[in-house]
Amino acid sequence: MCVCARIFRCVITYVVAAFWFYWTTLVYMINIFYNVAIGIIFPFYCACLGMGALDSLLQENRITDTTAAEARRGKDNQGIPWDRLSISREKYRQTRLEQYKNYENIPQSGEMSEKECKATDKGGKYYDFWQNTRSVKSTILHFQLRNLVWSTSKHDVYLVSHYSIVHWSSLSSKRSEVLNVSGHVAPCEKHPGSLLEGFTQTQISTLAVRDNLLIAGGFQGELICKYLDRPGVSFCTRTTYEDNAITNAVEIYEHPSGAIHFMASNNDSGVRDFDMERFQLSKHFCFPWPVNHTSLSPDGKQLVIVGDNPEGILVDSQTGKTITSLCGHLDYSFASAWHPDGHIFATGNQDKTCRVWDVRNLSKSVAVLKGNLGAIRSIRFTSDGQFMAMAEPADFVHVYDAKHGFEKEQEIDFFGEISGVSFSPDTESLFIGVWDRTYGSLLQLNRCRNYMYLDCL
Repeated sequence: MCVCARIFRCVITYVVAAFWFYWTTLVYMINIFYNVAIGIIFPFYCACLGMGALDSLLQENRITDTTAAEARRGKDNQGIPWDRLSISREKYRQTRLEQYKNYENIPQSGEMSEKECKATDKGGKYYDFWQNTRSVKSTILHFQLRNLVWSTSKHDVYLVSHYSIVHWSSLSSKRSEVLNVSGHVAPCEKHPGSLLEGFTQTQISTLAVRDNLLIAGGFQGELICKYLDRPGVSFCTRTTYEDNAITNAVEIYEHPSGAIHFMASNNDSGVRDFDMERFQLSKHFCFPWPVNHTSLSPDGKQLVIVGDNPEGILVDSQTGKTITSLCGHLDYSFASAWHPDGHIFATGNQDKTCRVWDVRNLSKSVAVLKGNLGAIRSIRFTSDGQFMAMAEPADFVHVYDAKHGFEKEQEIDFFGEISGVSFSPDTESLFIGVWDRTYGSLLQLNRCRNYMYLDCL
């Protein structure tokens, strides 16, 4: 037994010594890597990116908001200190244009679509920069889904920030949390079909806010419904329990009966219509491929369906039957929107184009509008039909004069991934969510008028 005890002690001593050696070596290597990263790699990375000196990235809180008055005096709209960086704004823009990689499901779709694209006059000036606030930072969880910013007035906007949905008031410059889904969320009202057990740690993939109703869609088919004038959550449901269950888009609309409905587009190839008066599923249409976005015509009779197929379809909103196919795009589509007149609608695709269609002649699109960097991920029309905004995945939002045949555009140019765009219902404001580790923010532009207001200094 004494021999065994001595052997045991020797083994324990060796194990402890070995553990201590490897542990100290690991700590030492981590320390070396940290010093190298901070002292050499990270500054080199910053210089290569053109986002400047190390402190401009590490001291994020030093970057302040920008007002219209400051921008007129020469401050960068996003607060990027170009004069202290190793690269100019123009040079960095050129680098982004050359190096940004557009995501395609069908290879070379972006290059092949160029020959059809319409040349436009980029001299339009429809919305002026008003402010850039870093108090709210929108985030993106799915790189293809960019409908995460919604305006309900020219001063009020809702957006997704990590596990929260927040409200920002540009009038009071205050941020407030509307819904937090990092923990357990359950409905406080009882309705047939509602999941009373709720959800835990919902990953928000899409958002819609209208008529005091907020709908958040999740990665596992979750749908969370909250009225902004009521405490708590009113309704929770799961569209499907399939593995391929992500909610790709939600659209809230007013039914001809006057009731508020919403449509959810899902990766399980389904489109579901919910009646929020009765809190019940009213329609469920199935299609041959995952549906990425759905838009209902102003008269409520037709639906534009786009998804994981180059061809979109126009369907009857009551039966789900196909009226006609929409041929022209070369990749998958993730955006659609109707003009208020009910004759024109637009679709956005990963082939870097937005196609404009006229329901009176759908044999071909009436215009093909091209992006600079990549896919068209979001499209919005103003409520008066004057303008259409189309957002690329990053850096560019294009505002077209829809009233005059999309011949002229304003190109809004900044740096960062775009989480969403939204016109205010009165058309006076345009909000753009910018997702970036350092310069993430919310941009607000105000509509140009023949009169001007003085800025508060």
